Amino acid sequence: MLSRSTVSKAQVLAKLGQLLPRSSGSSMVRGALLHTLKPRQANAAATAPAEPGSASSESSGDIAAQAYAPLDTFLRRHNGPRDSDVGAMLQALGFASLDEMVAATVPASIRLAAPLEISDSEFAEKELLAKLKAIAQKNQVYRSFIGTGYTDVVVPPVILRNILENPGWYTQYTPYQPEISQGRLESLLNFQTVITDLTGLPATNASLLDEGSAAGEALVVCLNSARKKTRNAFFADRNCHPQTLAVLQTRAEGFGAEIVVGDYKTFDFSSLGDRLAGALVSYPDTYGNVNDFRALADTVHGLGGQLVVAADLMSLAVLQPPGEFGADIAIGNTQRFGVPLGYGGPHAAFFATTAANQRRVPGRIIGVSRDAAGNRAYRLALQTREQHIRREKASSNICTAQALLANMAAMYAVYHGPAGIRDIANRIHRFTQILASSVVRAGLVVENESYFDTLRIRVPDAAAIHARANERRINLRRIDAHTVGVTLDEAITREELAHLVDVFGGDVSALDSLASAAAPSVSQSAAVPEGLARQSAILAHPVFSRYHSETEMLRYITQLQGKDLSLANAMIPLGSCTMKLNATTELIPITWPEFGSIHPFAPREQTQGYAHMIADLERDLAAITGMAATTVQPNSGAQGEYAGLRAIRAYQASQGESNRDICLVPESAHGTNPASAVMAGLSVVIVKCDAKGNLDLADLEAKAAKHSARLSAVMITYPSTFGVFEDGVLRAIEIIHQYGGQVYMDGANMNAQVGLTSPGHMGADVCHLNNHKTLAIPHGGGGPGVGPICVKAHLAPFLPGHPELVKADGSPQSTVGPVSAAPYGSAGVLPVTWSYIKLLGGRGMTQVSKTAILNANYMANRLRDHYSILFTNENGMCAHEFILDTRVKMDVYLMSKCPDYDSNKNFDLRFNYIGDTNSTSSYGVHASATSSNSAYKKRPTPKPRSNSFSASSAISDA
Repeated sequence: MLSRSTVSKAQVLAKLGQLLPRSSGSSMVRGALLHTLKPRQANAAATAPAEPGSASSESSGDIAAQAYAPLDTFLRRHNGPRDSDVGAMLQALGFASLDEMVAATVPASIRLAAPLEISDSEFAEKELLAKLKAIAQKNQVYRSFIGTGYTDVVVPPVILRNILENPGWYTQYTPYQPEISQGRLESLLNFQTVITDLTGLPATNASLLDEGSAAGEALVVCLNSARKKTRNAFFADRNCHPQTLAVLQTRAEGFGAEIVVGDYKTFDFSSLGDRLAGALVSYPDTYGNVNDFRALADTVHGLGGQLVVAADLMSLAVLQPPGEFGADIAIGNTQRFGVPLGYGGPHAAFFATTAANQRRVPGRIIGVSRDAAGNRAYRLALQTREQHIRREKASSNICTAQALLANMAAMYAVYHGPAGIRDIANRIHRFTQILASSVVRAGLVVENESYFDTLRIRVPDAAAIHARANERRINLRRIDAHTVGVTLDEAITREELAHLVDVFGGDVSALDSLASAAAPSVSQSAAVPEGLARQSAILAHPVFSRYHSETEMLRYITQLQGKDLSLANAMIPLGSCTMKLNATTELIPITWPEFGSIHPFAPREQTQGYAHMIADLERDLAAITGMAATTVQPNSGAQGEYAGLRAIRAYQASQGESNRDICLVPESAHGTNPASAVMAGLSVVIVKCDAKGNLDLADLEAKAAKHSARLSAVMITYPSTFGVFEDGVLRAIEIIHQYGGQVYMDGANMNAQVGLTSPGHMGADVCHLNNHKTLAIPHGGGGPGVGPICVKAHLAPFLPGHPELVKADGSPQSTVGPVSAAPYGSAGVLPVTWSYIKLLGGRGMTQVSKTAILNANYMANRLRDHYSILFTNENGMCAHEFILDTRVKMDVYLMSKCPDYDSNKNFDLRFNYIGDTNSTSSYGVHASATSSNSAYKKRPTPKPRSNSFSASSAISDA
């Protein structure tokens, strides 16, 4: 363990019985903690000259502290290379120390002068868990019946343990390489099948981020499918969930669309005429009403628009599917299919649509294909729509989705099967009928005309009802002074129902007779309008009828896991997405009920633990990036880009500079950069790179000058996507500021920056982080991700707000709209990043960065005699990633497989040769390193084939 805060030192002193004076205690502890970091550092400290007059006390203090110091320290477990490895790797590179290597890699002009400091950090693993448990216990786990798109669930233990808590699933990478991804691809195909069956729409994707952003994606599909640019009005029913409407409004701003909010039953759609692109309704709506939208579908279609339905997935097991009543697009959240609340996320959203829209579907689609031997295989389909190919022409920046949570939802459906899912849905509805009858018998009014699981109840005094509920540790929805909302879920028990009835002043003794009178299924219930009970079958594929015992389910999950490569099997050497150790200690807290069972709209007094942790995290991320303020709301890196650019635009508008609408983007940038810029309402101008892969400063300045009146921002990835710390970065920042623009720094490669430099130190105005790259959140096979943004002080007022984020006087915390459905995005996985930072502290994270750079350069050096390293700095050094040129080797390999191969004619073949099982190839090998990997091991010369290749600081065998 490294040095800790004053509090931690005091705890250590207490353990020593305060036998030593306070003046010697601090240095004693520091010596002991350094001892557990690296033995040779401790030895050096022990032999260093003591301060005058303190030699004996320091010596005894060091000895005593070492005797009591914990041994379960993190850094020595996190970083792969041992001391002897580091020495040998440095010797191979010609350096005497890590600092000397860093000096040859990172320009002196941008290096930090002072060490990175993280308060209250550098804990041993057991201490960390105890500290975080104490914070978690500040959260009060109430039984929440708030609804609004989030409900409690019963997570099948076989899925909890073997997917959510299983590194064989949560450490997988996005399935771009199908030959090592067949298991998760099959599971994601199951997810798509669930969504297709339940929505009655034929085309769906493999998940989106949340319901709010899915509504935004639906808006854009409607706009893009319109033949006329003037068709830019979009109707949204006022009874959709508030957070969905808020995110929809945010998304519309960048596309110049007008969101018209009203009551679909009374709104005059003809007033929009041929401007109508689409209409959004909720099914059931936010207050529980189950409406018949067949007439609305006809009206919208008659005006040339599309009908979008935000649907509750569980209700679709027993209600008529949207595809059958004329919906063109169905969206929603799959959280209630076995995924914990997690204070709002991560949860997998769904998006289903008609065949006519399938090439406009955002995100990834899993398709069925054949491998080289003719066997059935799965792969990503329609990949040409992905933003990294379409770039500024893309209508969506979706990159990271919610694959891990989609897999949980899919397995939930597989485990329960069609009959089980229907039984769950009917049980929820039956309990709701009993509650409704009890409330009416108590003299209150159920305002719903119909319902599935949600009641809007009119009461004389809502405050009194909430007070009675609070006494029973129950949360209800706060609607107004005389109206309360209640949403039931699969976890409801008779005891809880009795508590609810009692809260509303009902007769608990009548429950059993009311249960006998309630309809056993939706199809027999008077609470569902005639014709809206589902008649069509669900989940008819055999996979949903095979694995209903735990033994069968466990074997199925394990069978799929065995087809995939994860960090549990080997390193995953992929450039641009840094794959590092997802430590068990960091993952343990996410399934604690204090974190996992909290509703995102629970009262603030119940979520003080989350408030504490998030405040810690936002402060630490600001320190890491050299910025003034942070928000953790964006639930992917691409969403972080979008939120950061929106903050810039909002700031410029506040300065009377709304005309600034040009974003400069280097041609080397990740595809999400130009896509995010377009979503933020910016026009993209591409900036060239020179032959060495560096940003062409002359071209940058020429374009900044040309567009100075309209220049909004530049997006710079640093180190570059080509894996180099460019010397010209400070000049690039200076140019943009000179011409009135703001600098957005893409944090995808922060893994090489932390503790060595920072975006704020270099002069950037805003940056995002990929917590699933730099800060240890698992990739999960394609999500979840968290993309916080950190900003300078002048941009802080323009961070995204949320309907639930209000000041004490009830006014909004920010006038800028939300980018995520939940106030803090994927809050349920934030304990992972918090733990990572608190385990390592500033010194530990700096060591991680140095080790990642060492690993990458050592690997590049070992491969240099066999391949060309395409991009390095003037000293021949890369950052934490590098690109190998495999073209010559690939030509030799392909000629050995295909006698007629001609590298000048068969260009496409070089890019995607599928002649054997290790088929995928690419232009070059993009290798990324993190400290979790040790690249030092004597290896044979690599075979002449192209792979994505990356190392991390945890590599034990590259």
